[in-house]
Amino acid sequence: MRLHRSRRQMNEINVVPYIDVMLVLLVIFMVTAPLITPGVIDLPSVGKSSVAPVTPLEVIIHPDASIVVRDRDSKGAVQEERRITKAELATIIKAKQAKNADQPVVISADKTVKYEAVLEVMDELQKQAVKRVGLSVKPAQ
Repeated sequence: MRLHRSRRQMNEINVVPYIDVMLVLLVIFMVTAPLITPGVIDLPSVGKSSVAPVTPLEVIIHPDASIVVRDRDSKGAVQEERRITKAELATIIKAKQAKNADQPVVISADKTVKYEAVLEVMDELQKQAVKRVGLSVKPAQ
C-alpha cells in the first residue's frame, strides 16, 4: 500500500522555471530597449507658401443676442465689421462660400450669452454647409 501512494501522479505545475525565464527576458528587453534608435524621418523643407492662409470669418454674439460679423484680410486687419440679423447671416455665408468653399468661421460669444443663441448660429452655419466651424475661447490664466 505504501508503494501505491508514493507513485501517485503529480498534478501541480512547477512555475519557478517559467518565472526565471520571464525575468531573464525582462532584463534582456530592459537592456536592449535604450539601444534601439527610433526611425528618423527627414522631411523636405519649402519656402513660404504661395497661397496665403484664409482668415476666418468671425461671428460675434453679444449679451443682448445681437450678431456682428467681422471679416479680416489675409494680414489679420479688420476689413469689415457690421451688425446683422440671423436672417442676413445666411446670405453673408453664401457669399463667402461662393468665393472660397473652405471658408472657416469662428463663433465668439460672450460668456453670458445663452447656449441656445450659440446653437442657433451653429445650426445656421450647418444649413449653409460650412465645413470648418470653431468656437473662440480665452485661455485660462
